Amino acid sequence: MARSTPERKALRSLAWLLVIIVALIGGNAASVLWDEGSWTPRLALDLEGGTQLTLTPQLSSGQSVSQEQLDQAVGIIRQRVDAAGVSESEINTQGGQNIVVSIPGTPDEATLERIRSSAKLEFRAVLTADLASSSTIGEEGAEVDPSASPSPSAPSDEPSAAPSPSASPTDASDPNWITPDVQEAFDEFDCATVSDSGANVAPEDEPLITCEADSSLKYILGPVEVTGARISDATSGLIQSATGVSTNEWGVFLEFDGEGTAQFREVTERLVSLQGVRNQFAIVLDGQVISAPRTISAITDGQPQISGNFTQESAATLADQLKFGALPIGFELQSQDQISATLGVSQLQSGIIAGLIGLVLVVLYSLLQYRALGGVVIASLIIAGIVTYLLITYLSNQQGYRLSLAGVAGLIIAVGVIADSFIVYFERVRDELRDGRSVTGAVEAGWRRAFRTIVISDVINVIAAVVLFVLAIGNVRGFAFTLGLTTVVDLLVVALFTHPMMQLLGRTSFFSGGHRLSGLDPKALGAVYRGRAQFRPSAAVTASKRASSSREAQRRQTIAERKAAEQSGEGKDAR
Repeated sequence: MARSTPERKALRSLAWLLVIIVALIGGNAASVLWDEGSWTPRLALDLEGGTQLTLTPQLSSGQSVSQEQLDQAVGIIRQRVDAAGVSESEINTQGGQNIVVSIPGTPDEATLERIRSSAKLEFRAVLTADLASSSTIGEEGAEVDPSASPSPSAPSDEPSAAPSPSASPTDASDPNWITPDVQEAFDEFDCATVSDSGANVAPEDEPLITCEADSSLKYILGPVEVTGARISDATSGLIQSATGVSTNEWGVFLEFDGEGTAQFREVTERLVSLQGVRNQFAIVLDGQVISAPRTISAITDGQPQISGNFTQESAATLADQLKFGALPIGFELQSQDQISATLGVSQLQSGIIAGLIGLVLVVLYSLLQYRALGGVVIASLIIAGIVTYLLITYLSNQQGYRLSLAGVAGLIIAVGVIADSFIVYFERVRDELRDGRSVTGAVEAGWRRAFRTIVISDVINVIAAVVLFVLAIGNVRGFAFTLGLTTVVDLLVVALFTHPMMQLLGRTSFFSGGHRLSGLDPKALGAVYRGRAQFRPSAAVTASKRASSSREAQRRQTIAERKAAEQSGEGKDAR
């Protein structure tokens, strides 16, 4: 026999739910097999422990660090850690001097690099070098020639001996910056000692002697002309050639603010007319040159790109560092230690036990109040639990999500949120039965009325969770996240499981016949069934019970239904 339209819709909804569950299982399985994932969610700092990094500021002689600088650094490091996909971390100041970063679990090297590196970015003109770099700098659409031969070494383009400055330098590319003392220091400079040379804290208004990050070249650079503070956005990706074809070279794409765009345009307009190494523009990160491209055209749109020996991971890390800003001062890693959980597994077990107790109470109430319909509640809670667990595990494997005790509290509260949706639906169905509908008709009419209420309730919960997540920090965000996630799961399960199950069960004789254990007992509703699941008042039901059921139905009427009833009564009186 052909299935009815409600049956087909119900089976289709259940099929979609099955597809979602299978997709989540497949995603987690792929993480376990190929990405070192796990079938259990990762725990946060309060439940598992992790790694604690102590950063101390790098200060030049006579320099001190202010609380404002420390607070700014804390905010930037927190953004970097969040960008790495690590949740539930703690970043605080210590003793008005150091910054302590606590990360759950064992962080990977890319995350540690995001934290340790100050990402102090500077753009300086190249004055001289051991060997010119062959990379190029340009804007999108500009003609570049990355295959061009490198410029000759500094002695062939620039005199190896420092010129005797006859006047003060006129711009950052003026060779008069190279005094005899600077030239002597350059000749004796060893790239192996660049990390200890203080290049990261060098004055911005003086020339800098430093090296390439791989120690292959050393430079004398002019004063800083554009700072990393002028960067408004940074992304990573594959660099395109002049013809628009994507290459296999990874790079970082910058976007300056208004002031930075004007500064960069002025600098590149000057450099494009210079020859040899003085045509180059060094991009200095934390005191070391990561790229020194030639300038073949002026960049007027404020959107240069950084090329170099980047991998996909290193390009993404640098882009994140630059996007969230350079730290106001340089920091170095003072210590790195493993720390134990602040609460421990016992607290997690207590939270799980509390959740199970609440779940049992909800199940008992559902069975007492709704009889067999309580089985639909139990099944729906099980499905919601499976979907939520798979989602949290997937986010843990793919996005670095960590489950904290506050997050567990959000999951416990979700039991009540989900059960509330079932109660709203079932009560709407019983109201429709009191109004004289068949069971199948009551299921559909009750769903239409209940779904609006459920959506409004869930939307309010999601809005509250989003606001809390955005404004709060630390463990409170974990609570907000799980609360919002389970609220969305509630809507999904009610629409794709609870209602379809009611559509299918409503066509069985057990429910449509009003069995006393079905939850649609005629005595409980003040009516009995007759033919095709219609009902009429029963003599076996007392007058007080019928009156109580009638008043209950009236209280649950909508405003429109009340007005219609009143108008109907007025029409009868008029006749």
